[in-house]
Amino acid sequence: MRIYRGILWLSTPVVLLWLLWRRLAGRDSGRALAERLGYGRHGPEAHRLWIHGASNGELASARWLVTALISKSPGLHLIVTCNTETGRALVQDWALPRVEAALAPLDLSGPLRRFLDRWHPRALLLLESELWPNRIATCAEHGLPVLLFGARLSAKSAATWRRFRRLRAAIFSAIRFLSAQDAGSEARFRALGVPGGRIGPVVNLKAHASPAPRVGELLLPAKLRTAFHAATTCLAASTHEGEDAIVLQAFANARAEGGPLTLILAPRHPRRRAEIEAQIRAAGLTFATRSAGQDPNGVAVYLADTMGEMELWYRLAGTTFVGGSLVAAGGHTPYEPARFGSAVVHGPEVANFAEAYAELDRAGGALQVHDAKSLATALVVLADPVRRAGMAARAQEVLAAPTGGEAALCDALAEALDLAELRA
Repeated sequence: MRIYRGILWLSTPVVLLWLLWRRLAGRDSGRALAERLGYGRHGPEAHRLWIHGASNGELASARWLVTALISKSPGLHLIVTCNTETGRALVQDWALPRVEAALAPLDLSGPLRRFLDRWHPRALLLLESELWPNRIATCAEHGLPVLLFGARLSAKSAATWRRFRRLRAAIFSAIRFLSAQDAGSEARFRALGVPGGRIGPVVNLKAHASPAPRVGELLLPAKLRTAFHAATTCLAASTHEGEDAIVLQAFANARAEGGPLTLILAPRHPRRRAEIEAQIRAAGLTFATRSAGQDPNGVAVYLADTMGEMELWYRLAGTTFVGGSLVAAGGHTPYEPARFGSAVVHGPEVANFAEAYAELDRAGGALQVHDAKSLATALVVLADPVRRAGMAARAQEVLAAPTGGEAALCDALAEALDLAELRA
C-alpha cells in the first residue's frame, strides 16, 4: 500500500494538470473540479452512508436499494458519488429525500481527507467494480466499514490483481462484506483472498432495478411517439468504437430485405458524434441527431448522442442490439432492454454478464451474432412480430429478479451502520 500511495503522490502534479485541462476544455465545470478535489459545502451532521458507483448504469441499478434504505430509516442520510456529471445529474433527478449527489473525490489522500471531513460518512458502499485502493484503505483506516454490492471481477481483472500481492491483500482484507454479481466473480474474489465469512449471497443489482417512474411521463414527446414504432424500430445501445460501422452496414442490409425501417443508434460515448455522423453518411442513410434537436420523422437513423436517456430508447425499440459485445468491452446489460420488452441481440464479447447471456441463449431469449452479416440476418428474423414477442417474453422470464438476496444486503448495511431498522 505504501508503494501505491507513493506512486499516487508522485503522479499528483500530472493529475492536477489533467484536471486543469478538462476544465479549460469544457469537459468539467468549476463545481466538478472542486468536487473531484474534495471541496464543496459541508453536509449536515447526520447518520450517513456513502454510496459510490461509476456512472449511470451502476447508480440506476442501485436505485431500488437507495429507496428501500431511506424508507426504512428516517434518520439515515445518503451521499451518492460517481465519476461523471451525468451520473450526478441522474441521482439528483431521483429527487429522493435525504439523498445528495456529488462527484467522487480523486483517489488521492488530500481529496479523500477533505471529502470525509465534509460528509462524515459511517460506512462506504461500493457498487460493482469500483475498487479504488486508496479510497478503500483510507476508509478502513478511519474505521469506516467498506461493503461491495454487485461485485464484478472479470478473469482479466483478476489476473491483474494477482500480480500485486501486497496491494491485493491490503484492499481485499479491508472489505467487510461482499456480494458478487455472479458466481464467477464470487469465485475469483475468494481466490484472491476475500475471507469466505465476509462473502454474502450472489445478488445482481441490475436484476432488481426498475425503470425510473418519470421516464414514461416526461420523456416520450409526441414527435418521438410518431417517429418510432416498436415493430419497425431497432436500437443499437451503448455501442463502442469499432461497432457502429458494423451496425450501420447490418441495418442497411436488413432494411433492404424487409427488416426494421428505423435505427436508433445510441453510442456509449456521445463525444464520438462527428465520427459516427460521417459513418452514417458513408452508409448512404438519412439521419437526424438528438443533441441538435433535429426531427426524427422520416429518417432511417436517429443518432441518440445524449446521456441519461437510454430508458427512453428501450421503450421505443422492439429489438435491441447490446453494444460492447462485438468488441472486447465485455458487453453491456441485457436486463434493461429485456425489462422493457425489447428482443435482445448481442455479440460474443459478454464477459461482464456472461452467466445472464448464457442463460438467455440457452432459453432462446436472445440471439448471438458475430458480424454485420449475422446481425443483418437477426434483424430480419426479428421483424417477425411473433418471433420477436416470443423471444422478448422468454428473456423476461429468464432474467426475472430472484428473491431472498436483498435481505442479506440490508442486514449487512444494518450491521455496518448500527441501524437495526434496516434489517430485513
